[in-house]
Amino acid sequence: MKSIRINLLVCLAVLLLPFLAEAQPDRRTAKSDFTTEHFDALQWRLVGPFRGGRAGTVTGVADRPNLYYMGTAGGGVWKTEDGGNTWSCISDGSFGGSIGAVAVAKSDPN
Repeated sequence: MKSIRINLLVCLAVLLLPFLAEAQPDRRTAKSDFTTEHFDALQWRLVGPFRGGRAGTVTGVADRPNLYYMGTAGGGVWKTEDGGNTWSCISDGSFGGSIGAVAVAKSDPN
């Protein structure tokens, strides 16, 4: 009885295989709905400094939407005034540890 069921399932699969193959789109010939014009307005930009470290913490200044400070793992504290397009290191140069937190005083964001 069990072998009859298996044989029946195999026969059914063999009969349905051509229909299943036609139902699947051929990815090599399928056309995409997207063209390059969808991406023409996008521009690549650098987010963060050129070094390949990790950012441990980031904070911004409420009244200045493009001013951010970033603490990195082993790279000190960095500052951007243009929303992340360019970054400058504001550490003293002798720092070698990870920055775990960065805060900006509301009374003086400088």
